[in-house]
Amino acid sequence: MAQGSGRKPLVAEKRYSAGGKGKPAAKKPARRKPAAKAKKPGLLGRLFGRKKSRAKPAPKKRGLIGWLLAPFAFVFRLVWGFTWRIGMVACGLVGLAVAFQYARLPDVSAYLDGRARGSVTILDREGEVFAWRGDQFGGVVTADTVSPHLKNAIVATEDKRFYRHLGLSPRGIASAVRINLSEGRGPLSGHGGSTITQQAAKLLCLGKIYDPDEWKSESAYEADCRKGSLWRKGTEAIFALAMEVKYTKDEILSIYMNRAYMGGGAYGAEAAAQRYFGKSANQLNPAEGAMLAGLLTAPSTLAPTNNLQRSQDRAATVLRLMQEQGYLTTAEMQKYQNSPAELSEAAAARAGGYFADWVMDSIPDFLGDQTTEDVVIRSTMDQRLQSAAEEALKYVFENKVRQGSKAQAAIVVMSADGAVRAMVGGRKTRVSGVFNRATQAKRQTGSAFKPFVYATALELGYSPYDRVLDAKYCLNIPGSGQWCPDNYTRKFYGEVTLARALRDSLNVPAVKVSEAVGRDKVSLVAKDFGIDSDLAAGPALALGASESTLLEMTGAYAGILNGGSSVTPYGVTELKLVEDSEALMGASGGIGERVIRPEAAQQLVWMMEKVIAGGTGQRAQIPGWQAAGKSGTTSAAKDAWFIGFTADYVAGVWMGYDDNTPLSGVTGGGLPAEIWRETMVRVHEGLEPKPLPMLEPAPIAPPPQQPRRERRRRQGPNLGQELGRAVDNILRDILGN
Repeated sequence: MAQGSGRKPLVAEKRYSAGGKGKPAAKKPARRKPAAKAKKPGLLGRLFGRKKSRAKPAPKKRGLIGWLLAPFAFVFRLVWGFTWRIGMVACGLVGLAVAFQYARLPDVSAYLDGRARGSVTILDREGEVFAWRGDQFGGVVTADTVSPHLKNAIVATEDKRFYRHLGLSPRGIASAVRINLSEGRGPLSGHGGSTITQQAAKLLCLGKIYDPDEWKSESAYEADCRKGSLWRKGTEAIFALAMEVKYTKDEILSIYMNRAYMGGGAYGAEAAAQRYFGKSANQLNPAEGAMLAGLLTAPSTLAPTNNLQRSQDRAATVLRLMQEQGYLTTAEMQKYQNSPAELSEAAAARAGGYFADWVMDSIPDFLGDQTTEDVVIRSTMDQRLQSAAEEALKYVFENKVRQGSKAQAAIVVMSADGAVRAMVGGRKTRVSGVFNRATQAKRQTGSAFKPFVYATALELGYSPYDRVLDAKYCLNIPGSGQWCPDNYTRKFYGEVTLARALRDSLNVPAVKVSEAVGRDKVSLVAKDFGIDSDLAAGPALALGASESTLLEMTGAYAGILNGGSSVTPYGVTELKLVEDSEALMGASGGIGERVIRPEAAQQLVWMMEKVIAGGTGQRAQIPGWQAAGKSGTTSAAKDAWFIGFTADYVAGVWMGYDDNTPLSGVTGGGLPAEIWRETMVRVHEGLEPKPLPMLEPAPIAPPPQQPRRERRRRQGPNLGQELGRAVDNILRDILGN
């Protein structure tokens, strides 16, 4: 082409550079087309897909070992790939579950008192606590207000890493599983390895509230809360984690200390401290704190009221744990191990025994056993007199009853107005919730009933000096035939005064007096004095064929002492709720209507004083004191009674067998009179003797004097003169004159 046309010549480029002939010129690399952009894998691809490397390395040659390990490596990679992915999903689900539980948790104050029932605290006449019933709750304590010794003891015993973990302790769980398996149990049976947080979650029943429509009873509810299944353990762990997020460690510990059962009906640290030591939970020393912390593993078994020595031994172990974890020095540990905690007097009395049981039975259920409130009852109990009765019973059975005897006894001591001061319902005195022979046993009263026969006669105008013939006496009983009462001695004593008939407990005069005044009147007087039991309809009424309780009989005798007015025995003087200042109930008994005239009552007291002074009750005499009473023994000696009084107190004693086995050689004037005496001697210690309120009857005036001649005519011939004439006639016949 012509030059200057602007086009390149149509000739091949020089193939070789000018510098080297025959050598090709350096070839420029060809431009590569950019590779298509790889698609980003989706979520499933990222989770389960295999990652592609940008450049495949050249495969390495495997040796023999490599070929052998290859299958294991493949399995490991496969398992690991699934494990960590599934773990992430599980953690996400757990997080959601924890968040759900967290949102449902209330303020910590709502969890500090979770009792389904309320409590009943019973005070004695001086205002001192002597008994508890129901679910006792002394009040809210916190980790800040409670004694640090109790707080440290709980942490040392229950969860020493409490302040360091997040609510769960894998080490503790693994240790518990190992121990359970080594002891032949299932992995979840026995030791739980639970932290304090988990235990608090269990006490809260994982947030479930008792619903009577869902559970048959509270025990069924509690059993459901304590289930140990794998699912239950899992939900418990989630609830514990939520608690750790929601509450502080001290708040969790406060929930635990307030809700934990510590035996003896005590829920929470404050109730337990008051129950066992008579002090607040913020005043506990290390020995006392260790004892309470030791109860948490088995509160009913280890309760000091059940076995003080066992509880002290457990506390010694807790003190050692406290020393090992730095809460106590070695010297402090040894000091409190050598001086273990002791029970308060009220706790040693086993929660009030028979008296407290009777008080609980005498109030409405909604304020007693079934209360949902915290109730305080002021009672008539006198702890000094209660101890006197218990000691007297123990003394007589240890010293005057044959060893191994199964005979039982009961004692009631009260004031003249019916206020019960002491009650013993059986030989085992420090018990509760058992059969109370003083209030629940209805037994035949025997001659202890006779004072009401003579009370009726005196009210109708009879005199203690009136006479009645003690001789064989029979009555025809419709449907039963002839009935002939006999005296205990199998003898008759002729004409006797009413006073002597009562003093010597003669049966025939009692029946005759009852028939003379009318059985219906005797029954009415007895009922008005407080013997509410069904009374016998026949003539045996006068001999105590009817049944009654010891409490009723003692209350009836109190009516005689107070001048002839009925009394209703009572044990409650005031009942109120803890938060209220005004009482809901006042005294549950006291003096009622008049039954007999004061003069008749005072003459009856005079007659009954002769029973102890020189009659069947002589073994009941109290040195320096006037006392009146009456013994009673039923047919075949199945029951023996002695009931009597001084100017200050009335006491009743019953003795017998629960199965009605006859007593061997025992009458009311024997062992029951001695138990009565031992009781009253102790009851009156330190008191000034007072005279009985008795009235000696006026002597019966002789008939008016008549002229001597008239008197002789009415009396008939002189017996001495007739005897002289007879002797003279005999002598004449002998002498022949």
